[in-house]
Amino acid sequence: MPLPLLALFLAAFAFGTTEFVIAGVLPEVADGLGVSIPTAGTLVSGYALGIAVGGPLLTLATPNVPRKTLLLVLTAIFTAGQVACALAPDFFSMLALRVAVAVAHGTYFGVAMVVATGLVREDKRGMAVALVLAGLTVSGIVGVPAGTAIGNLWGWRATFWTMTALGLIAAAAIALLIPATKTATAAPAGLRREIGVLGRQQVWTSLVVMLMLMLGQFVPYTYITPLLQEVTGLDAGLVPWVLLAAGVGSTAGVFAGGKLAGRHLMPALIAMLALQGLVLAAMFAAGPYPVPMVLVIMVWGAINFSIGTAVQTRILSWTADAPNLASSLIPSGFNVGIALAAFVGATMLNAGLSYRSLPLIGVAAMVVATATAMASYLHERRNGQRPPALAA
Repeated sequence: MPLPLLALFLAAFAFGTTEFVIAGVLPEVADGLGVSIPTAGTLVSGYALGIAVGGPLLTLATPNVPRKTLLLVLTAIFTAGQVACALAPDFFSMLALRVAVAVAHGTYFGVAMVVATGLVREDKRGMAVALVLAGLTVSGIVGVPAGTAIGNLWGWRATFWTMTALGLIAAAAIALLIPATKTATAAPAGLRREIGVLGRQQVWTSLVVMLMLMLGQFVPYTYITPLLQEVTGLDAGLVPWVLLAAGVGSTAGVFAGGKLAGRHLMPALIAMLALQGLVLAAMFAAGPYPVPMVLVIMVWGAINFSIGTAVQTRILSWTADAPNLASSLIPSGFNVGIALAAFVGATMLNAGLSYRSLPLIGVAAMVVATATAMASYLHERRNGQRPPALAA
């Protein structure tokens, strides 16, 4: 792994861990702050809202800040936020602090993606995006379980003190390894141009594909525990191991997607979307059968993140001349999609459908995504369009 990308990976790992580790210590946080567990759950939704709304706004407010400086500031906000969360006296303070860190989170990933793709050749952009995105998947496999274990042993505040140390390490890596000469922002493209590039068909169709991807991923994943227990018949103690297997598959998928998102990005993306539709259909069919179901879940996780890497690479490639707003909308889009998926899943269940039926919405979503990606690619080929050059 190139050293500058390692620094971006470390900070991504830190942000990913702090977003999701709260779920692992939620009962302890609720008890410590004197609120119910459902109330404490807003620490999760509040974080997602901070990413989705605050990230793009902060990005628009900082177009003249050199990217290395901005990365350091965002990592400093992360680190200070972990200290403050460790010392939070009440729930509302904790919520406000989480939202503030989430704004930095949303901005960080937009900036980090732009920096990563600017450090490599065009045919290596997919792998650069994959290395940053791997910080999120590895945080789910390593960071969240470790943070949860620390919280169980020494209390939830110890989890945030550990996150503070991780933030300091990430900040030091960025300071030492990111070359300022290659990451300073050039003359800003301007708000009109930043918004204008979103109108390119390759960009908005990619956002549609991203939304469909989130439906195919998080409608089943949000309810994966009751799905595995009530439909597949797995013991509760086995569910974490299945989720670990899915996480390993997801991490492998990130790098596979980065490899595929090279010179033949769109053919690979279209093929993966169609394949994911088949995998989700297989998930429905395999629901009652433990071994096939676990294997399908591993493949499902791998393809999800392969597609995610390719979609992000396409957005970054087609907004390279004005990347700031578009790149910040990537994490926003993912978090909006996660929230929508949870709502769609709840609506299906409230309508009387079974947990087993949840993957079927993903099959329909993949049909829409495949058709959208195919139409976008054919239009692009027909008109001989090429991605813009990177901003100077």
